[in-house]
Amino acid sequence: MGKSFSMFSVANCIGENGKLPSLVQLSRSYLLRGRDTACCVSTIPMGIAMLMLAVLCGTAFAQEHPAADMIVTNANVWTVDRNHPKAEAVAILNQRIVAVGTSVEMDAWRGPRTRIIDAGGKLLLPGFNDAHVHFVSGGFQLDQVQLSDAKTHEEFVRRIAAQAKRLKKGEWILGGEWDEQNWSPAELPTHEWIDAVTPDNPVFVERHDGHESLANAVAMKLASVTAESKSPAGGEIVRDSQGNPTGIFKDAAQTLIGKMIPEPTPAARIKAAKRALEYAASLGVTSLQDMVPAYGDIEAYSVLAERGELTARIYAAPIETHWRDQARIGLRHAFGSDFLRVGAVKGFADGSLGSTTAYFFQPYVDAPNSRGLLSEEMQPISGMRERLTGADRAGLQLCIHAIGDQAISTVLDIFQEIQRANGGRDRRWRIEHAQHMAPKDFQRLANLRVIASVQPYHAIDDGQWAERRIGPIRAKTTYAFRTFLDNGVRLAFGTDWTVAPLNPMLGLYAAVTRATLDGKHPNGWVPEQKIKIEEAIEAYTMGSAYAEFQEREKGSITPGKLADLVLVSDDLLKIESRAIRDAKVEMTMVDGKIVYGGPPQ
Repeated sequence: MGKSFSMFSVANCIGENGKLPSLVQLSRSYLLRGRDTACCVSTIPMGIAMLMLAVLCGTAFAQEHPAADMIVTNANVWTVDRNHPKAEAVAILNQRIVAVGTSVEMDAWRGPRTRIIDAGGKLLLPGFNDAHVHFVSGGFQLDQVQLSDAKTHEEFVRRIAAQAKRLKKGEWILGGEWDEQNWSPAELPTHEWIDAVTPDNPVFVERHDGHESLANAVAMKLASVTAESKSPAGGEIVRDSQGNPTGIFKDAAQTLIGKMIPEPTPAARIKAAKRALEYAASLGVTSLQDMVPAYGDIEAYSVLAERGELTARIYAAPIETHWRDQARIGLRHAFGSDFLRVGAVKGFADGSLGSTTAYFFQPYVDAPNSRGLLSEEMQPISGMRERLTGADRAGLQLCIHAIGDQAISTVLDIFQEIQRANGGRDRRWRIEHAQHMAPKDFQRLANLRVIASVQPYHAIDDGQWAERRIGPIRAKTTYAFRTFLDNGVRLAFGTDWTVAPLNPMLGLYAAVTRATLDGKHPNGWVPEQKIKIEEAIEAYTMGSAYAEFQEREKGSITPGKLADLVLVSDDLLKIESRAIRDAKVEMTMVDGKIVYGGPPQ
């Protein structure tokens, strides 16, 4: 079977003169791409080989190729393919791109049943690939209490009260995404704010970073949390001056309340996943990498995949503490189908800047008695090292959350020790967030070929107040996108949804402008860390595809790759950078099918 799809067998169909029409040559050029000539045969995915075999043999024997299923023409195509960055049209056959070129050239692919989409000269991009989301929880959040834009203490309370009126007695009030930095004064909420309006419903609402949450008195009573309760390793029960819990639970302490919340049913998870998929399609997100999904979430994806109802491609990375669940059945990185894959694990080294639990070498400016917290998983560090070494030996990809400079440095230490123990190979280790870098570690990140999986929106959000917390010196290497690229570090862009909005336009805007949300840095907070729009788009497409071992399958508009495309209302490469955030997705295509917008059928 393998020989049937070898490069040499395909080449034999070309004919004695070896010549091909220019459009087919574009397709053939995909087949010839490889790490080197000797290995290119073994790297061709079978689906691509079959497709190209049909195209090439059809050309050789019939002097024509199969008609495309669809052609997107009259487009401003930015391919993110450095060899052919611009085009006007794209032809699609059997869920894959078969040709990219001018509108006139694509006419050769027309047939009686080919669907023609006139893009009206608008920007056509590869589908966005969000490298870091919490997807099913995001789907649930769409129907839960929304506190992200609650600008006052009073509005915070009003929305929770309104949610309590909608629910039955005893049902949990969840969601939140609140940010005390929106309020004046910027103080943490307490259970006393909301107890009077939630007498019959337990409440547990998250801060927007997910590293602390507020519980009401009902929830704390259910969990038997009292003044005598002790904070767990890697977490904190915040207390008032009398030692009583205020209702704020940080990092590992959140499990004290979280364990009391009933698990969603399988049907509820599927519903939430479908809600999230619809939302993602409306924003041009065609692939996503789900960090720390519950196994029930992955089951929901599997059900939807079997039904043919996944409208985005998913790479799932469950918690690293359960790495053996994947390893014992031989799963390795990026195992699965075009639509659903596993083979990665996600771990936590520390907390977050907003919760003062990101782990730093030096104390916080506004909390001088604290340098943050190492996570529960890092208690002790040797335990984390042992688990990650085992997961790496099993061939699983490691994706580790690290935000503070010492947390990042410690993870790099662990990676170096793993490399010494397990030898060298293409691992594509990732540090998720990599927010506050010690200057000494940029080159170390590059030398270890660690991917910086970053979320640009955090820069324009946290930039409103971060210097009050860490000072101006550490701010210079915070969300350091330019420095990463200049040191040869690969970037993969994402959002951390629901921590930040899922909209890729906001991430692109943030990376290019660094203009904080409060309007106080219109020319950019730490402006030397801005990057170009072309670099930002690449990080959101090819960069994220590389981060999940899928750069040969997606990430650019290249013959042979999956037909995941996005049509945008404005030319992001030419409009003023401040206007990027207002651009809209007008059509989203996944697997050659329109899943959002587009012209009438």
